[in-house]
Amino acid sequence: MKRSHFKRKRKRRTLMKRLLLLTLSFSVAGLIMYGALLIYIHSAGPPSLKVPNATVFLDRNGDPIGDRHSGERRYWTKLDDMSPFLSDAFVAVEDKDFYEHKGFDYSRIAAAVLKDVKSFRKAEGASTITQQYARNLFLTHQKTWTRKINEAVYARRIETFYDKDTILEGYLNTVYFGHGMYGAEAASQFFFGKEVKDLTLAEATLLAAVPKGPSVYSPVDHPDAAADRQKIILSAMVREGYVTRDQADHALNQRVALKHDQWDTGNKVAPYFLDEVWREAEKLLKEEGRDIAEGGWTIRTTLDPFHQKTAEAAAGKWMPDNELQFGFVTMEPESGHVTSLIGGRDYAASPFNRVTQAERQSGSAMKPVLYAAALEQGFTPLTFLKSEPTVFTFDNGRQEYEPQNVNGKFAERPISLAQALAISDNIFAVKTLEEIGYKPFKDMAARLGITGNFVDAPATALGTTEVTLYEMTGAYNRIASGGKRVIPTTILSITDAAGETVYRSSQEEKERDVMDPTDAYVLTQMMTGMFDPVFSDYTPATGLSIRPGQTRPYAAKSGTTLSDQYLIGYSPTLTAGIWAGFDEGSRLTENSDKMAAKKMWIEFMEGAHAGLPPESFRQPEGVTGVIVDVETGGLAVDGCGKQRLVYLKERHVPRKLCTDPALRQERSKDTKDGGPVRLFPFSFFD
Repeated sequence: MKRSHFKRKRKRRTLMKRLLLLTLSFSVAGLIMYGALLIYIHSAGPPSLKVPNATVFLDRNGDPIGDRHSGERRYWTKLDDMSPFLSDAFVAVEDKDFYEHKGFDYSRIAAAVLKDVKSFRKAEGASTITQQYARNLFLTHQKTWTRKINEAVYARRIETFYDKDTILEGYLNTVYFGHGMYGAEAASQFFFGKEVKDLTLAEATLLAAVPKGPSVYSPVDHPDAAADRQKIILSAMVREGYVTRDQADHALNQRVALKHDQWDTGNKVAPYFLDEVWREAEKLLKEEGRDIAEGGWTIRTTLDPFHQKTAEAAAGKWMPDNELQFGFVTMEPESGHVTSLIGGRDYAASPFNRVTQAERQSGSAMKPVLYAAALEQGFTPLTFLKSEPTVFTFDNGRQEYEPQNVNGKFAERPISLAQALAISDNIFAVKTLEEIGYKPFKDMAARLGITGNFVDAPATALGTTEVTLYEMTGAYNRIASGGKRVIPTTILSITDAAGETVYRSSQEEKERDVMDPTDAYVLTQMMTGMFDPVFSDYTPATGLSIRPGQTRPYAAKSGTTLSDQYLIGYSPTLTAGIWAGFDEGSRLTENSDKMAAKKMWIEFMEGAHAGLPPESFRQPEGVTGVIVDVETGGLAVDGCGKQRLVYLKERHVPRKLCTDPALRQERSKDTKDGGPVRLFPFSFFD
């Protein structure tokens, strides 16, 4: 009896020793593992907290107009810029001891383990906010012990190197709220149509209800379940002292208006424009040594929402109900800022940008570029060349070219450069190109920003080179600026996710002249002639059909080919260009197709300038205006029927009167060989 009792005591002592040894071993092992973990955490350093952020686009006024993201719509917002109700709600319901623990809540873990053991599965959650943040950053939401161990390691690393406010800010910016919204800012805008800093207690607690199960607690899809969860959150906030019971009750009784139906998941505000912004931003950031793929950019654009809406309304009014496509763009002469852009009729059907990507023949819209070069070579608005059927030879005499005017008619007499531009005489243009040569023309085109492949052939004068509307409108914009090197741009500034300005638009490179300011002004005044009936002759001035809608001075030029319709022009403050045609290059047949571009252009220009006083083009020194007889180019007096104010360089002002018999005889005489009548300033201005 005593022996058996002694044996049992010895067995108990042996068992106790073994348990003690085992406990000690586990403790030592645990300490070793913990030490190893600490060594690993410090050697590994702080884990990266970077997440993909949506890039936000703003208009020129700073208002949001769209975003771009890679799968996760997220707008990173600092904790100080969030409603305090939101952070308090999350801490109260998700992790009440958040500011005390080091990443783990051991009491919650113990309770969760006990329940897991009883149910024989991983069922109970015990994750702190830090652990949830680690999961959002690095792990999946699969319920396994392996994931929980990794989650714990990452959580401790985060807690070691980052303060609590940084962790809470990161968590609130990464948590998923359903409907494709990541982070509190995106969710707040989706559900309530407001910034997260403006959330009320009722809105904040309703928003905090969602992450528990976005497919279960979304107030959009499951309002009752969301309301029940909101009650739990408000009770937790009362219990933890964040709000009073009265405040909680008031929030529960408050009706929260959801604005999800106003959310636009597609960039319907100027989508073609935003595509161009993205392309330009990619280049600018690369020059700064940054990668646009970083995300989180805030890009302030040059878009004028009023101009964009006015352009869209004009397109809706005048584009015919067929397959006719168009591109439209506006720029400011002073800055080059692109204020509106439409790349086609339907972005969803075709995101191809017909402003920046489509290369088409510009037709007579190229003539102002030719005449800009001609002015440099000694031409004036009163240079006369004969308009008559003419066969031009080129390629060392191996080829011939006989251009026609649009209606098959010719003046059969000399006409002035001013009149030729107004009525778009093709013979005059080709003769001008022969007179000045291809090199000055191509050089002027390059200086104005046109990069097309100009062939040494007479037809080049008539716009056969394929160009983009963006380049052509930019060229006109440089003329409108007085000959400055104005570079079209869609971006005012770019700010990174940390709030640092990476790029800001500068005017430094734009101050260089690309043409003489006096030539730019003289050309501008000539381009007003397309709206003036005084120039109509054997064919009307090309802008007369839209003249009734004109209330202020515009300088412009149209261009027509068998399949393309152009009109580009400007006021002193705004340049607008439009192309209309069919994508596959089909001919323009219906009159509505041929007139759509002109009608949309004048509709836009009048709408964009509505309420503004008419402005005159700024006249530089060295230019003077004189009233001349259109048919002879002499100074106008009584008896000269067609009179117009024409601007010339002071040295080119005519001395002879329009009634001078010698001048009239000179203007009416023919030429035997069909070549140009060489009437440059020195022949009749003294």
